[in-house]
Amino acid sequence: MMSNIKFLGIKTTTEELIMANTTQSEHKTEQKSEFKIGQRIVYPAHGVGEITNIEYHTIAGTEIKVYVISFSQDKMTLKVPVSRAAVVGLRAVASRKDLDVIYSTLQGKPKQGNRMWSRRAQEYEGKINSGNIVAIAEVLRDLHKNVDNDRSYSERTLYESALNRLAGELAILENIHPTEAINKLVEVLREKLVA
Repeated sequence: MMSNIKFLGIKTTTEELIMANTTQSEHKTEQKSEFKIGQRIVYPAHGVGEITNIEYHTIAGTEIKVYVISFSQDKMTLKVPVSRAAVVGLRAVASRKDLDVIYSTLQGKPKQGNRMWSRRAQEYEGKINSGNIVAIAEVLRDLHKNVDNDRSYSERTLYESALNRLAGELAILENIHPTEAINKLVEVLREKLVA
């Protein structure tokens, strides 16, 4: 009997979960877990989290290996099947090399679209939820304005979401508090406006 299940918001069949797990277990000796307990990672829809455990769960009679991810800022825990980690966009935190690209993106010229705001908002939200750190920096750059009152509610929400996601990774990379990372990013954006 094949049934549909919703695992991590992804509608899938029991058969697909079993196939994904079988493929993974066949290569168990060849490849190790990509992430380790204690490692900081980025989940596109939630930002920076930490792998707190790796567990095995039995679903439809098949054992599935899952990452247990804690998002302390949101006080949330999420379980992601190891075999689906790439599909959901789970990735390691950006590297120091990425910082140069991020800062140059932030200092670049904002892209002003002629499209309707609703279309641009969808594009910005897609970039933020993609987990791509450069795409998030582009959203931040494009939505940054010197005066906060110039932003609509939806613009401010997207701006703050991009700012918090980027600051979360920057805080880890530079070993600083997230508030300090936010201030640093805003300062980089302000310097661009003055230049």
